[in-house]
Amino acid sequence: MIPALRQQFNANFTAEKYAHLLKSLEKRCGTPVQFRVSETPCFFPKALLEKMAAYGSELIHQLETSEYHEDSSPAIPPEFNVPNEAPHPMFIQVDFGLVRDSDGNLQPKLVELQGFPSLYAYQAALSQAYLEVFGLDGNLKYLLSGLDSQSYEALLQRAIIGDHDSENVILMEIDPLRQKTLPDFVLTEKLLGIKTVSITDIKKEGRRLFYEDAGRRIRIDRIYNRAIVDELVRKKPRLAFRLNDDLDVEWAGHPNWFFRMSKFSLPYLRHECVPKTWFLDRLERVPEDLQNYILKPLFSFAGLGVVMHVSREHINGILPEKRSQYILQERMDFASVIQTPFGGTKAEVRTMYIWLEELTPVMTIIRMGRGLMMGVDHNQNMEWVGSSAGLYME
Repeated sequence: MIPALRQQFNANFTAEKYAHLLKSLEKRCGTPVQFRVSETPCFFPKALLEKMAAYGSELIHQLETSEYHEDSSPAIPPEFNVPNEAPHPMFIQVDFGLVRDSDGNLQPKLVELQGFPSLYAYQAALSQAYLEVFGLDGNLKYLLSGLDSQSYEALLQRAIIGDHDSENVILMEIDPLRQKTLPDFVLTEKLLGIKTVSITDIKKEGRRLFYEDAGRRIRIDRIYNRAIVDELVRKKPRLAFRLNDDLDVEWAGHPNWFFRMSKFSLPYLRHECVPKTWFLDRLERVPEDLQNYILKPLFSFAGLGVVMHVSREHINGILPEKRSQYILQERMDFASVIQTPFGGTKAEVRTMYIWLEELTPVMTIIRMGRGLMMGVDHNQNMEWVGSSAGLYME
């Protein structure tokens, strides 16, 4: 998107450099990266990234009302309603697509937002790998809010570990060794000195939780939760505790915000960047132009259950008692803004936030694609698509 940088990168690209990038990532992560990494980073104007970061902050703060808190409480299933809820999420992701307005200018449009952690360790490593392997301009940056690598790591450490000993803080996931996000877990361990623990290996005694390491039984004081609820529902793992137990443990990112700040939030937001969105059960009449809308389940992961080509049959096929679990959202025609050897490619920009004393945008994750959706499953057998990094010049 910065033409000179784009042209220079494309002209100097080689398959050997890309292979080196993948090997460098595997070495940094200590494990293979199982999802597709794009051949290229994305070069964005700083003003555009700042605009998305500001829009995301405005949307997040719109949900800071007692009315929304009351309305969103029923969205939390009783079995996943964790006690001692924090007043706001600690980790938030806001996803934007880019569309062209009537004057041809690019404008961010909200895709969705989520009060749940993303790849806070991996994405920094990916950005650094692009810069180093491809020998990019040393003035290019990937961190936002004036952060550098040291201040970012310090912020992440405060958020996840707090004032605890690192051995009493864990990253919790379901069967983490088989998750595609394992590289992020390993990098988080290296960066912060905490352990990644499967939720099925956690033991409970009274109101305390424990894990074992090298034959030692270690108390868990704080949990960085990476377990996705819909995967818990699908896999039904046997646990020694329930998430709604009143436990003597802190959360680095309280789990209830997975539900409160989610696709459930979209119909409540009012902003120029927000497409029209309704809860399906509150829709007065079905639009005639359904081809201009997307049907989404409220709580799904990686695009599962999203219907891109909506018909009345799709809507009529959802039982009345299930319609509150779906939204109908105006469909956006995202622009193909990244010029690649395979033509123009779309880029979805995720702005990542950490909220301690103040809400701070820290970095972006970019997903590149030429399919209907940006996920890997919708961009199979393609090149110059997948996970990427957002770089900018001061």
